[in-house]
Amino acid sequence: MGQNLTQKILQAHLLSGALEPGQEIGIRIDQTLTQDATGTMAYLQFEAMGLDRVRNELAVSYVDHNTVQVGFENADDHRYLEAIAAKYGIVFSKPGNGICHQLHLERFAVPGKTLLGSDSHTPTCGGIGMLAVGAGGLDVAVAMGGGPFYLSAPKVVNIRLKGRLKPWVSAKDVILKILQVFTTKGNVGGVFEYSGPGVKTLTVPDRATVTNMGAECGVTASVFPSDEITRTFMEAQGRGAHWQELAADPDAVYERTEEINLAALEPLAAAPHSPGNIETISSLEGIKVNQVLIGSCTNSSYRDLKTVAKILEGRRIHPDVSLGISPGSRQVLRMLAADRTLSVLLDAGARLLENTCGWCIGNSLSPETNAVSLRTSNRNFEGRSGTASARVYLVSPETAAVAALFGRITDPRVHEELKYPKVKMPATFDIDDSMFLQPPADPASVQIPRGPNIGAPPKNDPLPDSLAGRAAIKVGDKVTTDHIMPAGPRLKYRSNVETYATFVFENVDASFAQRAAANRDQGIHNVIVAGESYGQGSSREHAALCPMYLGVKAVLAKSIERIHLANLINFGIVPLLFEKPADYDRIEKNDALAIDGIRRRVSEGQATVTLRNETRQADIPLKLALSERERHILLAGGLLNHTKQTQSA
Repeated sequence: MGQNLTQKILQAHLLSGALEPGQEIGIRIDQTLTQDATGTMAYLQFEAMGLDRVRNELAVSYVDHNTVQVGFENADDHRYLEAIAAKYGIVFSKPGNGICHQLHLERFAVPGKTLLGSDSHTPTCGGIGMLAVGAGGLDVAVAMGGGPFYLSAPKVVNIRLKGRLKPWVSAKDVILKILQVFTTKGNVGGVFEYSGPGVKTLTVPDRATVTNMGAECGVTASVFPSDEITRTFMEAQGRGAHWQELAADPDAVYERTEEINLAALEPLAAAPHSPGNIETISSLEGIKVNQVLIGSCTNSSYRDLKTVAKILEGRRIHPDVSLGISPGSRQVLRMLAADRTLSVLLDAGARLLENTCGWCIGNSLSPETNAVSLRTSNRNFEGRSGTASARVYLVSPETAAVAALFGRITDPRVHEELKYPKVKMPATFDIDDSMFLQPPADPASVQIPRGPNIGAPPKNDPLPDSLAGRAAIKVGDKVTTDHIMPAGPRLKYRSNVETYATFVFENVDASFAQRAAANRDQGIHNVIVAGESYGQGSSREHAALCPMYLGVKAVLAKSIERIHLANLINFGIVPLLFEKPADYDRIEKNDALAIDGIRRRVSEGQATVTLRNETRQADIPLKLALSERERHILLAGGLLNHTKQTQSA
């Protein structure tokens, strides 16, 4: 029985455990990446470990999220990140160089290697044949120190592509179709692996769009084979020597196979307010559009933006539409400038935006009240744009460009006056790595500047003997890390947990932080009660770190998404699942909750515990599914405590 591609890469990097689906394994990480929204805390944690140098093959620190510098906080953090990189042997990507996932795909991704990134869209590099996984910053810090990354051996799903995309249908429509088939929940612990004759019709940027938004399905990673298309792309980037052919064995076995006929697809959209809320563009025909934003780590390649320019060439956008264009990297921007594509976009009425993540995370260009915004990004959670009442649709660059012309959502295929542009991949890319700063050979003289907004990672106590707490909040299904820990203008406080924690659940229950802090100060343990898919979305570990600072000791949920589950454990918060989902209805906010002997039960590896709702005199069974390693982390009060204990033993 042969191996699939995922198994081959995992087997080559396996340090502990067995490749049996659901079993915990530890793997060696070749490359790591961070970005400035998550990286500052990751490096503060790395410093706290007492190591003198990163120990994996390559570590890259990108600045791409908080480049809007209103106040001193972001600029101070960027200077800290640059100095940390020089001190510890990390490549530093300066502000303005581009978005981490686009840049890493262009300049560093290698087929068959493993990549761990403190961003949930790290799987983008699966488009080049890497096993690329998103994680919390603390997990990335451990990997930079040479430690294993632990995950459940995945169930591998084969998505077999056949046929060829028709005009006006693109890679974004492929992943939206996959989201329609698999939805945004129920895929935790899986990997999407692509195969079939349709694969060779997709460029590497196409494939990267597909793997990028696999994160919205909740899978650990998505991976394409490394083939001649991959080789051509890498040679055009001047990195052909790093290419190798990789594919599944002909007799590879999968958990499930789903076939998608590319030729049968049509333009699609993710309608408000979920990437899984898929509609056909034809069914949305005529909806007035106020804003169109093209770019983000999902659709900002040279080919994407060149296609948009060809659609707009010789035309003007609708007067009621604001169109913004964000190239994914400086390389893309330079190439668009060199062939006068930028002039075409500007002549059409587009606004040229910085090549960063800004508007995707609500850090800029928030739409007007009640606006309809079409975006080529990957998430449209309610309020993520920075405007609570906005309706955000996720679409392809082609659909976005045509909507900008007509001022409404419209199926591009019905407009006979528009000719579908065919854009070939460049034979060579414009390579200029001058904004990647290589670490010095002798870092002894490097001084680390720390602005007043930068604080040490908060410490947690070991797991208490018993849980004696209160339901500090009760939330519903699909609560995202954006709901828990707002981004946008709040993100500049990411290195100041004391301040950032005052905004936990700000847009869900504005009184939560004050109430939780008061409970903590009185010695009452805070408990979060949640529904399905709690913690979906961004990998930001602050969605666990800040609640920990506020005294949250446990989360009770119907289900918890993979990265957030790991982050909860990493910060000493016990993740508990309802044995009976209906028991969710037996707890209300402010109920007094207790679990007797929680420390002993975790230590003994008990699979279930009983929660006593003292307010309602009810006993509720909960699942406590933990590996031996995870139990030790919880007992220590989190991964940082556990790592220090292990190092000193």
